[in-house]
Amino acid sequence: MKHTGTRPVRLGPRSITALLLVSFIGIVGICWPLFADASSAVTTHSADAPWLFAALLPLLIAVVIATISDCGMDAKAIAMLGVLAAVGAALRPLGAGTAGLEPMFFLMVLSGRVLGPGFGFVLGSVTMFASALLTGGVGPWMPTQMLAMGWFTMGAGLLPAPERLRGRGERLMLAAYGFVAAFAYGTITNLYGWVTIGGGEAGDGSGGIFFVAGDPTHENLVRFLAYVVATSLGWDLGRAALTVVLTLTIGSTLLKALRRATRRANFEAQVTFEGPEEAAPGEPAHRTYVTYEPK
Repeated sequence: MKHTGTRPVRLGPRSITALLLVSFIGIVGICWPLFADASSAVTTHSADAPWLFAALLPLLIAVVIATISDCGMDAKAIAMLGVLAAVGAALRPLGAGTAGLEPMFFLMVLSGRVLGPGFGFVLGSVTMFASALLTGGVGPWMPTQMLAMGWFTMGAGLLPAPERLRGRGERLMLAAYGFVAAFAYGTITNLYGWVTIGGGEAGDGSGGIFFVAGDPTHENLVRFLAYVVATSLGWDLGRAALTVVLTLTIGSTLLKALRRATRRANFEAQVTFEGPEEAAPGEPAHRTYVTYEPK
């Protein structure tokens, strides 16, 4: 029998709506200071941005709940989610303080590819939440990291030809995606910190590499580029390079293991219990049959 693939979590109408809503709020929360006028009342409350992201956490949790309830995520899918999130959370501290070498991104890329965009967003968000609890990294920046990691993992599930492309071609595609997406993740989290934390002005009053509320958008974007180069480019490059290396070297083994585990779990099988048959005289007592049917 030809295997056509399984997706433990499929995005349904409610989960798509919740995901679009929380993504829109997150993007606005990150970018609005760039477009606010200096005299705007919004600009005077730029210090309140961390509280906006703290309020984003319940919405992220709502997305996870909506996805689970909307898509009928069963006990086997939840168990796999728990295992992968625990492994990802345990991998993150291994690269802490070591040039951004974070092996959890490699796991997220391959998991999203095999298990689909719906599972990917839930997995990315839950993994980042668990790692924050594990490392003590809980703060107003955590929802931003959860959202960025959810996008990162979901994007791998949206890559083309999930059931047809295999072998070296697939690994090259995943490596290229992981390289670009690692920088995108760093850019999102950097933009949040740059806008909300700030740092003062240069001696000539130009603002240096720091965000200046109310300045023209293009000037702030130039400062942001300089900020990224000066503070985090090395970390982002290390993260991207390690993701590429691990994907090309041991990615095939992990992809096979994830696909084998998904097939054995048979996420999309419905269990049907048939009533006992009437036992004929002289034959053993009743039997109950269990059948598995695809959804």
